[in-house]
Amino acid sequence: MSGLLWGAMSVIRKDLLAEGRAGEVLTVTIPFGALALLFFPLSINTDLAVIRQIGPGIFWAVVLLFGILVTLRATAADPPQCRDLLLLSGVEPASIFLGRTAAGTLLLLVFELVLAPVMVVFYSPEGIAGWPWLFVVAGLVAIGLAALGTLAATLSTGLPSRSAIAPLLVAPLAAPILLAATETTDLLRTGQGIIRWILLLVAMDLALIIAGMLVAGPLEESMQ
Repeated sequence: MSGLLWGAMSVIRKDLLAEGRAGEVLTVTIPFGALALLFFPLSINTDLAVIRQIGPGIFWAVVLLFGILVTLRATAADPPQCRDLLLLSGVEPASIFLGRTAAGTLLLLVFELVLAPVMVVFYSPEGIAGWPWLFVVAGLVAIGLAALGTLAATLSTGLPSRSAIAPLLVAPLAAPILLAATETTDLLRTGQGIIRWILLLVAMDLALIIAGMLVAGPLEESMQ
């Protein structure tokens, strides 16, 4: 267990340092996400009441679409030599999966926290009772998308069109995450119970993490 965590921490440090040098999330993905939030109400051209109602749903859709790019970025940027170096250093494939999932989760949380005020400014959503629960939802969504993106990027490693295949793998499987996040936000607005949707997000996150750890080793052997 200690070796697993040590390897994961090494991968987290490497991915975050790489993102710090490249700055793609802060300088590219977040600005484009903010523009997407702006263009949606401009294209709908409807009244303010409708915009306030659909704002949170559009926010989660943007998080899903651009979150896929965030989670796929780190794995796509690594050359095969970097992965080989990690394995030669004693880092297990499961540790690589956990580390990249954790790093993707942190980057996605930054993405969500920066875009949330933008959504409030553009859409002025109606008051949401129990809004602290949104931090829980944001964390669960980030974990699920990061695990799903890491798994899809690993599955598509070595394919000539991986940049197109990986998002196609993520988007359909991420639909339940988008549904749960949107439904939770709507229920919080009306003051209704959200436990079943929170449990759905938790179950999906655990299933994706366990599946990713179990298949990490066999996938690594198949790529040798």
